[in-house]
Amino acid sequence: MTPTAILILIISYFGLLLLISNLVSKKSADNNTFFSANKNSKWYLVAFGMIGTAISGITFISVPGEVGNPDLQFKYFQFVLGCAIGFVIVAKILLPLYYRMNLTSIYGYIEQRLGVVSYKTAASIFLIGRTIGSAFRLYLVIFVLQRYVFDFYHIPFAITVLISLAFIFAYTYRGGLKTIIITDTLQTFFLISSVFLTLYFICNSLNYSVIEAFEKIKTSQYSKTFFFEDYCKGTYFWKQILGGIFVTIATVGLDQDLMQKNLSCKNIKEAQKNMFTFTGIFLVINIFFLSVGALLYIYATKNGIVVPMVNDIARTDLLFPEIAIHHLSLIPSIVFLLGLTAATFATTDSALTALTTSFCVDFLGMDKSENLNKPNIVRTRHLVHIGFSFLMFLVIIVFNAINDDSVVKMVFKIATYTYGPLLGLYSFGLFIKSKTVKDKWVPLICLIAPTICFILSQNSERFFGNYVIDNELIILNGLITFIGLLFISKPATKQTQF
Repeated sequence: MTPTAILILIISYFGLLLLISNLVSKKSADNNTFFSANKNSKWYLVAFGMIGTAISGITFISVPGEVGNPDLQFKYFQFVLGCAIGFVIVAKILLPLYYRMNLTSIYGYIEQRLGVVSYKTAASIFLIGRTIGSAFRLYLVIFVLQRYVFDFYHIPFAITVLISLAFIFAYTYRGGLKTIIITDTLQTFFLISSVFLTLYFICNSLNYSVIEAFEKIKTSQYSKTFFFEDYCKGTYFWKQILGGIFVTIATVGLDQDLMQKNLSCKNIKEAQKNMFTFTGIFLVINIFFLSVGALLYIYATKNGIVVPMVNDIARTDLLFPEIAIHHLSLIPSIVFLLGLTAATFATTDSALTALTTSFCVDFLGMDKSENLNKPNIVRTRHLVHIGFSFLMFLVIIVFNAINDDSVVKMVFKIATYTYGPLLGLYSFGLFIKSKTVKDKWVPLICLIAPTICFILSQNSERFFGNYVIDNELIILNGLITFIGLLFISKPATKQTQF
């Protein structure tokens, strides 16, 4: 597939998203529509669209790429099982709390429970964590587009990033969440279709039937799923399960991005129905992503294809695009590109909307009754949206300059450091009913905890006898934050007990 053909395909895809955006936001583009979709979203659309948000380009490219590592193989599915348990906990514990308090921003709970400084701290943690995490996810796909399209036209990487973010801004800045729910449904359709069609095309190229493909994957050197051998390693089963549970609670249940969609449903029952449906689809689709990975390596071995190198380093996250674009026929290439684009931009557009919502609500108070009718309030929201788009641009440029690790590992590292304090704040608020905190000290605690975790993570094998801290780092981070909050706690008044 030629770079020009890829470029035409991507432009056509964004043209479709812009058309949908204009149709959705034609009737209303006010802040209520942008922040909460008028709390009238259909649960099944939210559930389906959330797949596109949760499964980013990271999952689409890097997860299949890591299957070829003999120390990893299908170990990611252990983490996915933990995620599924985490989704159920979020649906049963956190969603009812948010609906009962009728929140636009979920960090409003921290304000009422712990205080204003704690509230601003929690919102700031989200803004930092989500900006960095989403920028990393977008970086991966832009890196692929740069390699296979824009380098052909000698377009600098920074311009590619700018164009991509400009497209996303164009179809999200007016309708916000209402637009996102519709466009993400479309993008999830492309994502899921591309997974199944990619499996079909690879099987067809290898002359495998469905049953033969299943047997080849099962008996291959890539399909080991459960790791019980050594609890010191990061792949150990219970580490992955516990990491998946707490990473999901923190990065989904305590994250404005995915919770904002859930809170746009009519009531708690529909929101929970959405979460349970989403969990089932999430489990199944990740099994297929791992299967794609195994078949990619089987195909590469059979056809003498090596993992692409960048700066003399093997980049496993480039194997999928390398095979899809250069070794399969035109239709599989189109399918791959649509899936990749859908996966990444469904994540980024949702994140950009959530970042704008959080800043406008948590720092500018746009949901307060006294601010609802202020002049130029929508224009202010547009400026905030531009600001976060530019901030994401800067993060991607910096990351491109310094990145020396796989994107999957880097994203999860960032999540454990940034979302751990949120886990501690909400745990304290929910489980220590008789106490509140000395509000002004909370930012210090939320800085100390990740710092301690960083030191422990960098020296875990030396401190703990070859023990490697992996996804359970977020649990440790939350626990240190929780203990720190106990040290600065004081008796709660009736008004602060929830």
